[in-house]
Formats: sequence, structure tokens, C-alpha cells
Amino acid sequence: MDPISVPDSNRRWDCLSLGEVMLRLDPGEGRIHTTRSFQVWEGGGEYNVARGLRRCFGLRTAVATVLADNPVGRLVEDFILQGGVDTSLIQWAPYDGVGRTVRNGLNFTERGFGVRGAVGCSDRGHTAISQIKPGDFDWNAIFGAANGARWFHTGGIFAALSASTTQVAAEAMDAARRYGTPISYDLNYRESLWKSIGGKAKAQEVNRELVGKVDLLLGNEEDFTAMLGVAVKGVGQDFSELPIAGYEEMLREVAASYPNLKLVASTLRTAYSASRNAWGAIAIHQDKIVHVPQQGIDIFDRVGGGDSFASGLIYGFLAGKPAEWAVRCGVAHGALAMTTPGDTSMATLAEVERAMKGGAARIAR
Repeated sequence: MDPISVPDSNRRWDCLSLGEVMLRLDPGEGRIHTTRSFQVWEGGGEYNVARGLRRCFGLRTAVATVLADNPVGRLVEDFILQGGVDTSLIQWAPYDGVGRTVRNGLNFTERGFGVRGAVGCSDRGHTAISQIKPGDFDWNAIFGAANGARWFHTGGIFAALSASTTQVAAEAMDAARRYGTPISYDLNYRESLWKSIGGKAKAQEVNRELVGKVDLLLGNEEDFTAMLGVAVKGVGQDFSELPIAGYEEMLREVAASYPNLKLVASTLRTAYSASRNAWGAIAIHQDKIVHVPQQGIDIFDRVGGGDSFASGLIYGFLAGKPAEWAVRCGVAHGALAMTTPGDTSMATLAEVERAMKGGAARIAR
């Protein structure tokens, strides 16, 4: 496996993400089907990475997406602006008045508690970003000398939105590679997105092609099995036991199947309950295994933990740190992100560094 080569800081953005940004509606401590009020946030698997890199790690990031031009879209834009992510690449689709042809995605999410697991209910058909076509973004201008990015991130959620988003993902990856921009891809399997368009067979067809264009690949055991057809030996359906030897074998199999990959990483999560998880990660980089053993963590809102793992990991490489440091940073950032509500990280770099050192959670005042 070759090392990851990161361009210098002369480029406009440290990281550019491509994906859908939805409005998340959160019933707080209640249930979706019984609540009378929601708190709202923005969120999206690919976008969350850019926001984490900006708000926690202080890097320059942007998101390439499309929103329907109505008050809901402008609310999502306002959240993105509050997060400090560059909005100059957002495209605006004319709204038809009722959403028959184009709309913004909604994501209803319960946090879960104890024996009641988290629940997500997406309402994202015919969204603006799902209708994007090759050529809608000028990737040569985006990645070229006039702008440029030190890193490009996208993932399996975006690729699952439509046949054309898969094509756009490939188009963007090809352009990033032409300009020497490292590419990360989070497999992020979502059964609800694939079940009406061919299920796991279609997911594997799409993702096997895209992974062949990637430098850094992320996921968990379900993602690798569903999206690439590579199983982790010894893992049951309840994921109560996570045999490290099985993960090592899976990582080496993926690395051997895709020689373009420079790092493959999997989070390690055992859910004792919705409120208490064991959390860690394992990766392969330059043919060596990096393992951050699981530790018990308390969960406030688990959604976005994997995205924050990704942004912490990517930050490590952008900051010129060794792979082992980057994986530990991802684990710490993901753990902290799950202590606050919403999809996106509210952690600071100082908190991440403290967690990496095993700092206690005593009051700071």
C-alpha cells in the first residue's frame, strides 16, 4: 500500500465534500410518532465530515450540493453558514411551489435510550441533489489551479440517491485524481436507499466501481459486507462479538482486492444499549494494522459518530500526523460527537486531544 500524499496548503480548501444536506427533525427525548415539537439541525453523511473539519479542527472546507430554492432550503443554508462551511458551491434548483418535481430532504431521527434503539425515518424522494447530472459541476474548475482542494470526500449515501449521483461521484473522483487530490469514501450502507433499486446486489455493483477510484476507504462491518460483499468472520447478526482477527483478515482482503487503496478503516461498535456502547477502530495502512481497542462510552445521540470518526481521521493526515495518531483522533472525535445532540460535532480540538490522552470528564471551570 502506497503512502497518502497530501497537497500543500496553497489550495483554496482543505477538504471538499460532495453529498446531500438534509434538514434533521429531532423529537428530543420523545418519539417521532407522538411528539408535538421538533428541534431542527442540518445533517448529511458527507457534509458532516466537512463541518467537523471546519468547526472542530479549524480547517477550510466546502460542500458541493444542490438545494431547492425555498424557505426550507434557505434554512439548511443558514445552518451550513453557522457551521462555517463554504457555501459557494451550493447550486439552487427552482422550486415548483409544492415539491412535485424538486424538494429538500427531511430526516426524522429519534436518539433512542436504553433498550429502545435510535430510529431514522427519511423523507427524501425527488430531492434536488438526487437529480444532479454529470457536467452540472465544473470539476476541473473546482479542483484546478483557480481553486483546488487538499482532500475530497464523498460516500455511499450520495451514490445511492440515483443513477446519476453515482455518475457524478465517479466524475468528481476522476477530476480529483487528475489534480492530485486524495479521495476518501465512506461506504455508509443504508438499506432504505438501496431496497427499491436492486438491494445489496446493486449496492455492490455501484460501490465496487467507485472504490476502485479511492485512496481512503471507511466503513463498519455491515458496510463492507453489504456494499462490497466482504464478510467479517466470526461476527454474528447482533454484532455482540467483534473478533479482531476477523477484522484484520477483512481489511487485508479489501486492500488486496483494491490495490489503489492506501488506507482502509473500520469502526468497532458494540451496542450494549442505545445509551452505552463500546467504541474503537481498526485500520490497515502500508500493510500494517492499526488497532484502537474498544472502550465503553455513554451515548447521548449516536447519529454522526462515524462521520466524526472520518473527519478526525482525515484531519490527522491533513495535519501531517502518523496513521496511528489519525485513527486515534478519529475514535476520540467520534466518541465526543455522540455526547451531544444532532448529526454534527460540537467538540473542540482541545477536547479531542484530551480524550486521546485518556483525560477524565471532570468539570472544567
